[in-house]
Amino acid sequence: MTIEAGSVRPAWRRLFGVPLTISVAFTVLMVATAVWGDLPIRDPDGFLGPSYIRLPLIVLLMIAADVVPRVLARRRELGGAGAATSHVLRTRWSGPRLAVAVAGLITFYLAYMSYRNLKSFLPFLQEHLTDPMLEDSDKWLAGGNYPGDVLHNLLGTGFSADLLSGVYMLFMVFVPVSLAAALVWSNNLQRGAWYATALSFNWILGTVSYYALPSMGPVYYDAAPFADLPETAVSGLQDSLYENRIEVLADPFATDNVHGIAAFASLHTSIVFTAALVAHLTRLPKVAQWIMWIYVVLTTLATVYFGWHYVLDVVAGLALGAVSVWLAAKAVGAGQAEKEATPDVEPELASAVR
Repeated sequence: MTIEAGSVRPAWRRLFGVPLTISVAFTVLMVATAVWGDLPIRDPDGFLGPSYIRLPLIVLLMIAADVVPRVLARRRELGGAGAATSHVLRTRWSGPRLAVAVAGLITFYLAYMSYRNLKSFLPFLQEHLTDPMLEDSDKWLAGGNYPGDVLHNLLGTGFSADLLSGVYMLFMVFVPVSLAAALVWSNNLQRGAWYATALSFNWILGTVSYYALPSMGPVYYDAAPFADLPETAVSGLQDSLYENRIEVLADPFATDNVHGIAAFASLHTSIVFTAALVAHLTRLPKVAQWIMWIYVVLTTLATVYFGWHYVLDVVAGLALGAVSVWLAAKAVGAGQAEKEATPDVEPELASAVR
């Protein structure tokens, strides 16, 4: 490396110093809320093992997914798999790049874990619901009808239900895969940090919106308009979330589940819109941009079609996603002049940060 100790900030600190500080503060708020409200803190994805095991494992798996194809592509050129592996790790995964990926993953995970717990605390801290007001706004916007019913009549309840269910459930895979692509597979560290930070800000701002307008969503407030829908993966998920709600409300200490129902704003919409907006602003290939914008449209339809969200939830989700992208750009310095973006990285990383 060409950096003198203490002369400049390392890459991870410049890119994730502010976002990580915000995520840590958000986690402290979550812990303080748990203590104040006498509520348990849960690892929302604990079935995969404790976080101190899962986080390093995720990093290693993401790096392996990045390294293996490169080794296979260059093993003959570099004289075998061993030499190719050594070369790829040395040139691709030096200390600064690994530190950036780890810092990004920790930033994301702290924000996500805190968001899931604060969402689970919501019914204990905010007893009133704004569903009546949001439902009235839905009917006004849809000319006296339920927007879900309008979509059922327009799109049907056969193939469309299966298609939109698949689109909605894809979100579960899309978030970790897109995060990995940004932090590990991207050659541009600053843009990867921008996306990872924007995702983290979505969780934080989404939590604020949940507490500002507590609501359960159309399908839980009034299930009648959705009774004509067939059984899908989405309906199974909705039933599971409601069962978790009953368990948590009965005794939050007697279950490892978390409460996961909240409508305003739609974070499905905000996260997917964030991804599409970053893809557009960073000028990914046109095909990728079009795919992402189509995904936004289908996700938006799915959230209303299945009764997860009111129309205002979707509008708020779009706004929340846009604000998250803007705040993340400020936090990581996206858009600064190249000479301001690269002074603290070693030579082989300089082009990746630009």
